[in-house]
Amino acid sequence: MLNPFSKTYDEDQLRMFDFMQGIKFFERLRQKELAKFLPAMHHRKYIRDEVVFFSKDPSQALYLIKQGKVNLTIDVKDNFETILEVSRGEAFGENSLLENAKRTYTALIDSDEAELIVIPQFAIQEIFDSNPKIKAKMMTSLAEYYNANNQRLFRSYRESFGFFSLRQMFE
Repeated sequence: MLNPFSKTYDEDQLRMFDFMQGIKFFERLRQKELAKFLPAMHHRKYIRDEVVFFSKDPSQALYLIKQGKVNLTIDVKDNFETILEVSRGEAFGENSLLENAKRTYTALIDSDEAELIVIPQFAIQEIFDSNPKIKAKMMTSLAEYYNANNQRLFRSYRESFGFFSLRQMFE
């Protein structure tokens, strides 16, 4: 039986919740928790080769990709090297979930057009301050994300440079 006092959401909100729950950082949140982010969301359109942010910029927002592709790049000797391509249903700028963080990569639009949902960092922190359970759930997802990235980084390092220490070679 439905609770007559529970909040109901319109179709657009329900579609947004489905979209958000497909994104790593929101996967643990219930609709009531996801709803707290809706007033803070801004839709922005970008075009190919537009920079969303540069590495070392302050982390001022989390970006959800509604449509398009974004290359996350690092500067290697005056060149941009793509470390990850993200597309619809993915997020980037994840260190905006942390306070006073700086960007670790440059985000560059890699499709003719891209539509991004921008959630400002100050709004995320306000939600975290008044909803410790939301913060705990999202921080758990962030930790899992960083752990998976570390595993990929170490695997890639081993494959391209061989052993971490010579001792491993003789065991």
